Order: sequence, then C-alpha cells, then structure tokens
Amino acid sequence: MTARATVRRRTARIAVLGMVPLALTALSADPASAHGSMTDPVSRVSACFAEGPESPDSAACKAAVQAGGTQALYDWNEVNIPDAAGRHKEIIPDGKLCSAGRDKYKGLDLPRADWPATAMTAGEHTFAYRATAPHRGSFELYITKDGYDPTKPLTWADLEAEPFAKVTDPTLRDGSYVFSGKVPGKSGRHLIYSVWQRSDSPEAFYTCSDVTFGGGAAAAGGAGTKADSAPTAAAPDDAQIAKGAEKSTVDHHGHGGDSGAEANHQPKASEAADEKGTEANHPEAKSAEVMAASTGPEGPQDSQDGSAADGQRLAETGGDGSTGPMAIGGAAVLATGAAVLFAVANRRKTVRRGRG
Repeated sequence: MTARATVRRRTARIAVLGMVPLALTALSADPASAHGSMTDPVSRVSACFAEGPESPDSAACKAAVQAGGTQALYDWNEVNIPDAAGRHKEIIPDGKLCSAGRDKYKGLDLPRADWPATAMTAGEHTFAYRATAPHRGSFELYITKDGYDPTKPLTWADLEAEPFAKVTDPTLRDGSYVFSGKVPGKSGRHLIYSVWQRSDSPEAFYTCSDVTFGGGAAAAGGAGTKADSAPTAAAPDDAQIAKGAEKSTVDHHGHGGDSGAEANHQPKASEAADEKGTEANHPEAKSAEVMAASTGPEGPQDSQDGSAADGQRLAETGGDGSTGPMAIGGAAVLATGAAVLFAVANRRKTVRRGRG
C-alpha cells in the first residue's frame, strides 16, 4: 500500500469518527413533555391556581388545597396519565375524573356546587387550551347529561356518551390551542370534561371545567340541587404562570428543537417521592417508532385548518437536559478530529515534498 493510500484511509477513518458525536447528539434528543390546561372554559385547577395556591379566594379552591395541598395548583398544567394511550375510561375510576385518578390532584374531585364557573351558552363556541408545552394530538370535549348533580362524585356515566367537540392538531395561537365546537343546549350548572390525547406519545391530559347556562356563574345547580352562588372562574395570566413556575415540580426537560420522538416525561424527584400508581410509571422514549407514528408515510401532518398562527406547529418542542452535554461532548470530539485532520494534511504535504 502506498503512502498516499495510507494517508487517505486514515483521513476517511478520522472523518467518520468525527461524525459519530453528531449522530449520538441527534439520537439522544428527547422532546419535551406536553403540558397544559383548559382556559376557556376555565378548568378547576386553572381557576384555583389563578386565585393563588397559598390563599385562594373561593371556598371550593380553599377546600381543594385543604384536601390535596398547594403543590397540585402550582403543577396546574400536569393533570395527566403518561401511559394512557386512549384507555381513559379503563384507567380512571369513577369519582376521580378531574384528578385523572392521581392522588396529588384529589382536591379537584370534591363534589360541590360552588366551584368557580364560566358562563356558557348553547351554540358555536371558541375554546382555548393553554399549552405550556405543545405537541401533536387530539382533543375531545364531553359535557354532563341533563340532571347532572355537582354535589355528587363525577362519574363517566354523568357525561354524554359522545364528545360534542373533537379536533386533531388544532392551531396554536399565542400559547394556546384554539378550536371551535357547537355546545349543546343545557340549563343550570354543568361540567365540560376535556381529554387531550397526544399522538406522539401515550400521554394524555384531562380537565374539568365548571360552566353555567342561563344566569352566569351564580346560576342554579343541576337537578336536585339548590341555587348556589359561585364566583366567576378566571384563567391565570402570563405573569401568574411565570411566577408560579418557580414552585412547580413539573420537569419540562427544556423546550427546544423538534425531534418528533416520544417524551420521556418524568416528575422531579420531590414529586416522584410522593406520587403513587400510574403516574409513577413513566414510559421510556421510543424515538423511531413514535417518529413514524407521528409523521405518517407522507411526513408531518398539518393542522386541521391548514394554518398555524405565528408560524407555529404543534410539534415545536423537544430536547431534554441531556442534549446540551451531548452536544458539548460532540463538539469537543469534532474539534479534536479537526486538529488531527489538520495534522494529517500537513503530513501529506511532507510526504509529497519528500517524493518531489
């Protein structure tokens, strides 16, 4: 083998080695978990968080804190089941729909007719779901049947059998998913239950929004209940969300990039120590499989209406805490590889000069 061939082989080998860190960096990037909650109509957890976890104003939110503590409100955007995979009715027991069966959020399941509520009317309505970590998925909204009694534990049988609104990959606008639906005619106090099932992960999120028809938030309760005065629900604003994030135990893994892989959603250590049941069993990332499921045979799917405000799409989050160190390590090795390539190039020149 000639000296020139040897140099070429060494150069190619070093170039390949230099590319390894880049490949490892790409494979290690897990997307951020999805998080969020309904803000129109305002969900129970959002309303209580907006009132202030340490000293809420309404009697219902005070009772929720007494039952489950303040942490559930600071983690208002994480009422989820990591491995739901569409099995909502199978894994969430009656009486625990608002908490998604999680002990941490048990205060949200309290049966009472004075939860802060949103005034609602029948007909077309624009819904808003605040997404602190957006992702592809579908939303289904259910409403309680006529005769719903808010003073009794909420069961699956209390909800209409079919969702009155359903949408896949809605538009993300100003940090919220926005979509429309036709609200059925109701009277008195009711509840709208939302299910957000991600399509790039088995993770699903759930919310309970108290609503009133025909009289505002202080309307009469459902059948068999007396007229109860309740405050009007308000959604948290950006300042409240930013301030509350300091005490949140939800680990967002850093939001950046767009790998399209399944999230490796994990609570922080302080939360994991207290959580029991399904929430402690977080699935591991399965990048290749989930990428195929979320993109389909023709690549990433567009939103239903073909538009996205602010140029944003649903799968615009990704990357976890490991991405940074891996990228730094990869850069270091690439720098070393470049230095070696430079040395090899000089050696090549020396060999050529010697032959000349």
